[in-house]
Amino acid sequence: MTSPERLALFLRARRARLQPRDVGLPDGERRRTPGLRRQEVAQLAGISVDYYVRM
Repeated sequence: MTSPERLALFLRARRARLQPRDVGLPDGERRRTPGLRRQEVAQLAGISVDYYVRM
C-alpha cells in the first residue's frame, strides 16, 4: 500500500468516527456515509475542500 493510499484510509477512518454534533455542527439531512463530510472537515481545519480532497 502506498503512502497516499494509507493517508486516504486514515482520513476516512477518522471522519467516520465523528458525528456533526460532536464538533458543534448541525446534524442536517441523511448521510450516505458515516461521520463528517469532506466539506465539514475542511471547514473545521480552515482549509479549502479542494486541498483536503487532494490530500
